[in-house]
Amino acid sequence: MLRFQFFLLNCLCAAAVAAAPLAPAAKAEIDGLLSRLEASKCQFNRNGSWHSAADAKSHLMNKLKYLEDRGAVQTAEQFIELAASKSSVSGDAYLVKCGGGAAVPSAVWLQSQLQLMRGAVGPTTAK
Repeated sequence: MLRFQFFLLNCLCAAAVAAAPLAPAAKAEIDGLLSRLEASKCQFNRNGSWHSAADAKSHLMNKLKYLEDRGAVQTAEQFIELAASKSSVSGDAYLVKCGGGAAVPSAVWLQSQLQLMRGAVGPTTAK
């Protein structure tokens, strides 16, 4: 019985840790990524259809909210991996196309923007 209680206590503690809110620094980085996407005026391909950058931002904000409600995202990198790189319905990679350039995976585009943001404010140890 004691082992079961210990197991149950560990499960409850793990759930509490998993549901931790998104840190303000990570939230600021994600907000910055979404703002950059919207301001880019690039096109965003999801499930075979092209959408405006503003529509993409709205869609990704909904996915972020879903993950935040479950404590499933703690960093900008996790946001990119879990929400902004592929469809959770089809599994197809999202694409970003800017101007006349070739379409690139959204994960690549967002990671490059994240690095630019971090470079603009100096080095950071947050990963």
